[in-house]
Amino acid sequence: MNKTVWNKLNEEEKAKLFAFNEEYRKFLSVSKTERTFVINSVKAAEEAGFRPLESFDELKEGDKVYVNNRGKNICLFVIGRQPVKNGLNVLGAHIDSPRLDLKQHPLYEKDGLALFDTHYYGGIKKYQWVATPMALVGVVCKKDGTVIDINIGDKAGDPVVGVSDLLIHLASKQLAKTGSTVVEGEQLDLLVGSIPADEEKDPVKANILKLLKDEYDIEEDDFMSAEIEVVPAGEARDYGLDRSMIMGYGHDDKVCAYTSLKAIFDIETPERTACCILVDKEEIGSVGNTGMQSRFFEYTVAELLAKQGEESQLTLFRCLSDSRMLSSDVSAAYDPLYPEVMEAKNSAYFGKGICFNKFTGRGGKSGSNDANAEFVAKVRRVMDDNDVMFQTCELGSVDAGGGGTIAYILANLNMDVIDAGIAVQNMHAPNEVVSKADVYEAYRAYIAFLKDMD
Repeated sequence: MNKTVWNKLNEEEKAKLFAFNEEYRKFLSVSKTERTFVINSVKAAEEAGFRPLESFDELKEGDKVYVNNRGKNICLFVIGRQPVKNGLNVLGAHIDSPRLDLKQHPLYEKDGLALFDTHYYGGIKKYQWVATPMALVGVVCKKDGTVIDINIGDKAGDPVVGVSDLLIHLASKQLAKTGSTVVEGEQLDLLVGSIPADEEKDPVKANILKLLKDEYDIEEDDFMSAEIEVVPAGEARDYGLDRSMIMGYGHDDKVCAYTSLKAIFDIETPERTACCILVDKEEIGSVGNTGMQSRFFEYTVAELLAKQGEESQLTLFRCLSDSRMLSSDVSAAYDPLYPEVMEAKNSAYFGKGICFNKFTGRGGKSGSNDANAEFVAKVRRVMDDNDVMFQTCELGSVDAGGGGTIAYILANLNMDVIDAGIAVQNMHAPNEVVSKADVYEAYRAYIAFLKDMD
């Protein structure tokens, strides 16, 4: 067995590793949606000395800047000793995760029970999301502009909701189905109540509406302008008898987002301007005005350049072309229970450090960025110079499946980009698992990249 991160650490370093992961575990537990992740990121950024971009008339080396895009996408920068026009070192991660979303007309009553209708978000095995305690987290926006924060199921003493499952005693026909149809999308509805109100029609639904009105001042029609996500309830937990791992919801890709965030907080003034961008909607194609395909990032870099006296479009293009990026996204951890979908010598393993995926995609690398060998060599040098343990890998065996990240979108701006993240088991399940060793080593890798990539 090759050496792991654990083998190279002394007791003091192990203590730092565990302390770092405990802070991550706490942050993950209260940052399950992209909105809550941004809220908590802004709070942490301001504590670390970052200020909104609009508060600066001009930018000089050492300035710490952030831009919040619609509460679901954030960019942070530490201005380098070189001018911004010379290019950026970028860490990019996504902060959305697979889940269930309430539909715009969610509440209905059937056979004496009140339910919420949902639409799943991202790629999931639908049967994994039943018989599991769920929380409702999001916002309801009323016509008068009032925004009501919703968080039911994660606070001490809160009720939870969930999707019912068919009892094993009556499931013979269900179990004869393929895994993709054991539970179907329209069956992923949440049981939310069973007490009737004193009403003729839909009395249980009426009682739920009364509760929502009394506690949150929400009317039924307000769901039309709501974004309420259904996520697993409860805290992330230490995993394994040795507490070497963390099990929790949303490691994909909040584990890379958090380590990227901490890296930009903890660097001194870099040679080149450092950037951390955290985006929404990667799980559904990076679309929309808070996804990576938005022009928001380009506009923000143009604002930075303008505050250093550079306003031409050509300067922006040259800046982006001279930038370097780690697409901070997770990879599939080798699982000895399912070796048939992995190729052992090109797989990511727990405890071996940050994962570099030269390419992702499917089959013949379809949809992949496929980083240039020259850039991969530079990244290797930076990691070795900073004693960072890393591994290279693919997302499973050829033709076993595959996946993608935001890497190709930044590469479309002519940047050098490679995927660099943390190995995950149970990816896209309600509870995913990561190694604490890899989490800490990724943080160290991201710091090294921000300060030393030329």
